Amino acid sequence: MARIIMVTGGQRSGKSVFAEKLTLSLSDAPTYIATAQVRDEEFRRRVDVHKRRRGPQWSVVEDALHPSRNLEEGCVALLDCLTMLASNHFFACSENVEQAYGQTVAEVDSILKKTSRIVVVTNEIGLGGVSGNEMTRKYTDLLGLVNQHVAAQADEVFFVVSGIPMKIK
Repeated sequence: MARIIMVTGGQRSGKSVFAEKLTLSLSDAPTYIATAQVRDEEFRRRVDVHKRRRGPQWSVVEDALHPSRNLEEGCVALLDCLTMLASNHFFACSENVEQAYGQTVAEVDSILKKTSRIVVVTNEIGLGGVSGNEMTRKYTDLLGLVNQHVAAQADEVFFVVSGIPMKIK
């Protein structure tokens, strides 16, 4: 069975639903690693949808920058999501791509070492045109590099489009 499974795709593509089902097929009592920071009511409603979907069998670790500190060794986990984790480090590092990359990858590697099996959800944001905004271009560069780092280590990678998962690795 795969140790690292990466699930990528566009926003609202069905990645999280697919990843949750996949994680539950690996464990009856998985850990949900939540990295989002709720900053407004609309986003709180989005997070609530994710929470309602999960049943009582999930344990939850909520940490925007260092969730590995609170993970049990050997757990089966779902990281939802790598996109937010990278974003949190990007802004914590004052938009310095190199520094944010180093911190994000160090945290991801720490998470991967602590888990026995993990499903990692991330967004594929580089499929559109090049942004006219420098900050967005820098963040796109960061996430692209972080995604490549995880994909290189992953045993399986799925790309989800319109709720349909396609295995690409």
